[in-house]
Amino acid sequence: MHRLLLLGCLWLLAAPPASSIFQRPTGTPAPLRLQYLLEPLHPTVHTQRGATATLPCVLRTLPHNYRVKWSKVEPANYRENIIIITNGLYHKNYGPLSPRVRLRHSHRYDASLTITDVALEDEGRYRCQLVNGLEDESISLTLHLEGVVFPYQPSNGRYKFNYHEAKRACEQQDSRLATYQQLYKAWMEGLDWCNAGWILDGTVHYPIINSREPCGGRLLLPGVRTYGARDKQKDRFDAFCFTSALQGSQVYFIRGHLNFKEAGQACRNHGAAIAKVGQLYSAWKFSQLDRCDGGWLADGSVRYPITTPRERCGGLPDPGVRSFGFPSKEMRTYGTYCFVGK
Repeated sequence: MHRLLLLGCLWLLAAPPASSIFQRPTGTPAPLRLQYLLEPLHPTVHTQRGATATLPCVLRTLPHNYRVKWSKVEPANYRENIIIITNGLYHKNYGPLSPRVRLRHSHRYDASLTITDVALEDEGRYRCQLVNGLEDESISLTLHLEGVVFPYQPSNGRYKFNYHEAKRACEQQDSRLATYQQLYKAWMEGLDWCNAGWILDGTVHYPIINSREPCGGRLLLPGVRTYGARDKQKDRFDAFCFTSALQGSQVYFIRGHLNFKEAGQACRNHGAAIAKVGQLYSAWKFSQLDRCDGGWLADGSVRYPITTPRERCGGLPDPGVRSFGFPSKEMRTYGTYCFVGK
């Protein structure tokens, strides 16, 4: 009898807990649990351009001879670029983010990454990886900037940019090529544009709210339509740019009948610079700038921002930044939009 009781106790000790027997379907792998890293409470960190943001990464314990490696996933080339590596005592920074990143290190288990003076190109997915031989594990976090996507084409017409020219054009207008996620969010918020444009990963798309004949036909459902990946050197399209609010900046209008050169000088006389397209979109989106007056911008275009649509301001039913295109720079018809940074 005692021998049977002893065998029964040994079986109970060896058997898996009842929950694992009855709650997991046959053939379903057990979910992977993090052994060394804590799951972040919020995998998305929201911030603004120019602010300081911290991406959390906290260790449960300090394994022997461990390292923590932070990297950023770049959609333009599908690579992970190393940002910083630490062993808890020493660290080394890498890449273009190097001057603006540090470890928060508020306690010995804290490997969180702090980014100062957040820039447009900082948005995206980051990975905190604990390197510990065969037991490596990682968490992913997303740094998100509230922003606005706008279509952009040069003065000589539509479909003139190859990928590299589109990227450079957005950067010249205080913006960057939008990601697919940013373009999709803009479409959900009402962006409707019939011209196809490059985005950051080298693919080409256009967002349609109202299906119509010139834009793929009336039978196609609304959506972000795609041309897929294109030749970055040879193929030519417009661009979809993304910009965000910049802390401490302001865009304002100077009334007058100015040509393009006079417009730039008028802004400089006020200690400002003639505004770029991205800066005007940012002021429209985040500062609710609303003017019915066309004004020169740095690229030689004339635009005006409308937050409250009305009949005498173009007559269109939706808010937006309206454009007069690229008139002759000698025309003395418009005022100018100026930008003051922090």
